Amino acid sequence: MPTRTVVTVVAGISFGEAPRWRDNALYLSDIHADRVLRVSPEKGTYEVVVQLQGPVSGLGWLPDGRLLVVSMHDRKVLRQEANGELVEHADLASIATWHANDMIVAPDGTAYVGNFGFQITPVRAQARTAAIARISATGAVSVATEGLWFPNGMVITPDAATLVVAESAARRLTALDITDKGALANPRVWAQMEPNQLPDGICLDAEGAIWVASPPTREVVRMRQGGKILERIALEQEGIACLLGGADRRTLFILTAECRDPEWCRKNHTARVLAVTVDIPGAGYP
Repeated sequence: MPTRTVVTVVAGISFGEAPRWRDNALYLSDIHADRVLRVSPEKGTYEVVVQLQGPVSGLGWLPDGRLLVVSMHDRKVLRQEANGELVEHADLASIATWHANDMIVAPDGTAYVGNFGFQITPVRAQARTAAIARISATGAVSVATEGLWFPNGMVITPDAATLVVAESAARRLTALDITDKGALANPRVWAQMEPNQLPDGICLDAEGAIWVASPPTREVVRMRQGGKILERIALEQEGIACLLGGADRRTLFILTAECRDPEWCRKNHTARVLAVTVDIPGAGYP
């Protein structure tokens, strides 16, 4: 496996999630600081794009450029209008059985949003499966698929025909067909993780391999369909999410955190954004 040089782009955030590359900048949710950040990798600085009143997670954009943001605790997706105002885009209360979480937005503006399924903190509840919500570009909500164990990070293939989701609680990646009506069908295991790993954020490359952030093992791994690990990058903190961005999509941005406890992260802003150059560029969405 090659030796990679990993550099710190920015430090001092609470808990980074949902990295996205857009307009020559890295966007991410700083979950436990209730904000969306725009990071300039060249300068090593960031600015606050949106400040909310509670934790935020998944990010994406409608075809017309309006930003979508997952508001976790009230289980809604908010939309930022051209004047900067945040309005409700969709209410997921009828589908999400606990906090709304990661999101991916397809080229036509259809958004897919997962949720925890059950309470994790401060007291862990009985585990249960969760549904992924489908939100049309106009905000109509329906169930895309159900029966998933903590659906987390997602990617969509370049042909927009397949969605792969990290089922964190099942320690696997699951592929689903995207039907002509936008539903998700025909679930099958894309890769089973090693027993000590746990998939969180993921991103797809041009060879069809997926980079997977694994918090408990403090690493990101590049996997082939079927589960063969092609490369590992060890991290000082827990690996939370990753994205292939930059002008040529060969910069692997990695979001790391010291731990996953929400209250600790609110008081201790020690999370980081890292970057490493890789050989195979990103593909698909986001």
